[in-house]
Amino acid sequence: MSYKQINGILLEQMLRNGLANLRMQEDEINRLNVFPVPDGDTGTNMVKTLEHGLEHASSNTEVGFYTKFLSEGMLLGARGNSGVILSQFFSGLAQSLSRESLIGPGELRSALVKGYREAYSAVIRPVEGTILTVAREGIENIRAQITRSTPVDAILQAYVAEMRKALSMTPEQLSVLKEAGVVDSGAAGFILIFEGMVKFLQGEIIDDHAALHSESLLQKGPDLSLFDENSSFTDGYCMEFILQLMNSPKYKQNFKQKSYIDALQMLGNSIVCVQDRKRVKVHIHTLTPSIIIDLSQKYGEFLTFKLENMQVQHNERDNKIAARVHKQLSVVAVVNGAGMRSLFEGLGADHVIDGGPTMNTSSQEFVDAFNSLDADAIVVLPNNKNVILAAEQAAALVPGKNVTVLPTASFVEGYFAIAMDIPDEADVDRRIHQMRSGIGGVNTVSEATASRAYSSRGISCEEGEEIAFLNGELACSGSDWKDAVTEAIGMIEDIDDRETMIALRGAGVPAEYEDELREELSERYPMLETSFVDAGQEIYHWVIGIM
Repeated sequence: MSYKQINGILLEQMLRNGLANLRMQEDEINRLNVFPVPDGDTGTNMVKTLEHGLEHASSNTEVGFYTKFLSEGMLLGARGNSGVILSQFFSGLAQSLSRESLIGPGELRSALVKGYREAYSAVIRPVEGTILTVAREGIENIRAQITRSTPVDAILQAYVAEMRKALSMTPEQLSVLKEAGVVDSGAAGFILIFEGMVKFLQGEIIDDHAALHSESLLQKGPDLSLFDENSSFTDGYCMEFILQLMNSPKYKQNFKQKSYIDALQMLGNSIVCVQDRKRVKVHIHTLTPSIIIDLSQKYGEFLTFKLENMQVQHNERDNKIAARVHKQLSVVAVVNGAGMRSLFEGLGADHVIDGGPTMNTSSQEFVDAFNSLDADAIVVLPNNKNVILAAEQAAALVPGKNVTVLPTASFVEGYFAIAMDIPDEADVDRRIHQMRSGIGGVNTVSEATASRAYSSRGISCEEGEEIAFLNGELACSGSDWKDAVTEAIGMIEDIDDRETMIALRGAGVPAEYEDELREELSERYPMLETSFVDAGQEIYHWVIGIM
């Protein structure tokens, strides 16, 4: 079947198939990570970003309406650099399609161009050999061939084919990919999304049920202690459902959307009601859900149904507001592990986000953190290079907040930044400047066990070896962790003049290793004052900062 145009409903179905295609190969995309430590989560970040967009957007035949909310959801749910770039691509797509009800060949061409340009503009220093490259070359290589009579599905097929050609060349554009013998993981994941969209138009529906992660079923629930037999109930319920209109004689056959909405308006507010042929999607806030259920079941049966007590949410919000204390400057820090959380809270962080082992904090988590704080200014410590973009994107989503993102690329950079703060200083700008100065002179040494063979800049390692990095670059490898750490520290320029060191011990590392390392360093660098913290971070056994 050839498609001349697609509407919002079809686009949603295509994107869901694209998500399924990506999810089926999520682990493979993660394994394309070129770093020799198991923190590659590009596939997971892209899955979660697109998932958030699809969950946020309501089905609608109007392309402009649908892509507006899809993009909004992706921007809020963006995780990691790959997720942020993906969300920016779809932001450009949505901007281009904002006034369109249907996507034809001309609209698709313009949207794909706008998409990659928006993604490029979001990256301060765009790097070729990534998602940016394949998205750009994919459309630019076929742009001149697209006419008003070119079928939409043919354009997308050609787009995917050109992107695959561009993907095969990414190792030639990025030496780190060539050395590792892989293609760019983000670009590969991006192609899988569009490949799944094409497959849908070709009649191939991807069943990814088996690939769904169990943790997605374990979402944090509401705090039920905030509503009991003595609580007032004024906020009602939030209802969301999809109603399948039925043909059986036992159901009414004269469903009229306008009449149905008129009835809903008598029963609640915040109403969204969208009909697509024989299905109706509804959102409403109401005190009487049972009446709405009875009304709806006269016409059909529920495909999905969600009912939430908004009074619980309201009480939770009131508690948070009551707990707020106005401050001149608040600090938001991203960490991994309970020990790290305690460390940053002890140093004065007002809101700590646990980014998990791979530090894949979403823009939404940052937005929630910003909105929970009552402060004249907010400083963010991402503490990982892959979190910085998500933090910056979140800052742009809350224009009413004065947010500064300090580009801390490691936990120890964040540690020294917050340690340099002067809480009693009345000049907020001076405080931020002081924190920023704490980043500049830090050298970061991190040690882990290699998860794969790797080679970079003449340094190589084998799977299972102990490896150490200096400021993000592989510095040395060997069979002994202590040798790797001390060798990497010895590579720091003017190490003999350095005076301060903080060493964060990871999860599972024996406490006696601290004594071994302290003794070794005191012999080699007697002027170096060392401090150790049981931070409990995963993946890296040691994260060490030296100033």
